[in-house]
Amino acid sequence: MTNIELGIIGGSGLYGMAGLSDIEEIRMTTPFGEPSDAIIAGSLHGRRVAFLARHGRGHFLTPSEVPYRANIYALKKLGVRYIVSVSACGSLREDYAPGDIVIPDQLVDFTKNRERSFFGNGLVAHVSPAYPFSAELGHVVAKATGELTNSVHEGGSFITIEGPRFSSKGESNLYRQWGMSIIGMTTSPEAFLAAEAEIAYTVMAHVTDYDVWHEDEDPVTVELVIRILQRNTQLAQSAIALMAEQMEEWAVDMPAHQGMADALITNRNSIPNQAMEDLALIVGRYLE
Repeated sequence: MTNIELGIIGGSGLYGMAGLSDIEEIRMTTPFGEPSDAIIAGSLHGRRVAFLARHGRGHFLTPSEVPYRANIYALKKLGVRYIVSVSACGSLREDYAPGDIVIPDQLVDFTKNRERSFFGNGLVAHVSPAYPFSAELGHVVAKATGELTNSVHEGGSFITIEGPRFSSKGESNLYRQWGMSIIGMTTSPEAFLAAEAEIAYTVMAHVTDYDVWHEDEDPVTVELVIRILQRNTQLAQSAIALMAEQMEEWAVDMPAHQGMADALITNRNSIPNQAMEDLALIVGRYLE
């Protein structure tokens, strides 16, 4: 379990990872509860990878019920240093069409009812996610995906809404006025928690629809989302397999791996024992 560096979080439509061998199911508890499901560890081109179904296999967790802290903590505990999130998204731009893949570079959190940080209870830290996605890992995903399809876009702002409902037309048009590129329900707080855990994180966002703003396209529906995702599942799995095959070329230290170096503010002697115990995995090296 200590050799698992690459983690995959599968969103709607991706509840497993094809091509894995030497598979084992790993169940664990964390100080933040249990993850969404058992983590599936396996070998892919000689690399150990971990797969986690964000909504659980069978999709029984709403976007706001996903235990984001437990998921990221569990992957960190397994040694994961790089996370690729595979997510469905709606397009807020004409040029990002259904079926396309977007690797965004900015993130806006418009959720309201989620635990957004590992910190609190006597231990305070202020991470700086000016660049919430790992640009280095994003380029790796874009390169691997680009070898399989021409419909890949790098860049754009991803807005996360609470869900589980889709947007109203007024909301969708507002997000477009704000300059948002794509919209989804799960990337926040997941990306920010990965930053606190010093895991390089990026999103392979699959455009399934034009949300509800487009006058010439039907509004988003579950049926439409699933249809596009089923078409793109093999593409996502093939791109991840290619990443694993090429991992020796790109698996290096990235800025995200030192993201907490200057973030802790609580005096070492003031940290409660329980907070110290719960977060030793994340900040222990800075408190020695």
